[in-house]
Amino acid sequence: MVSTFPLWEDLFRLQPNVPFDHAFTQLSVLLGCIRHLTTEAEMENDRSAGSAARILSEMAKALIDDMKRGMSKTH
Repeated sequence: MVSTFPLWEDLFRLQPNVPFDHAFTQLSVLLGCIRHLTTEAEMENDRSAGSAARILSEMAKALIDDMKRGMSKTH
């Protein structure tokens, strides 16, 4: 998982002044891409699509974790 490696820790995270609504919208787009790549990988036995889906899902997870941390700081 990307978010567990200290070297990558700050690579996939929200930036200051990015509204949560915008971040959630972009996360939704990212998850749609992951879904498409996963389907492509399964239907076409496409290892590149599978690898891309895995990497993008790690990015999405890191963003979700960062959003969760940000929301817990505001409450």
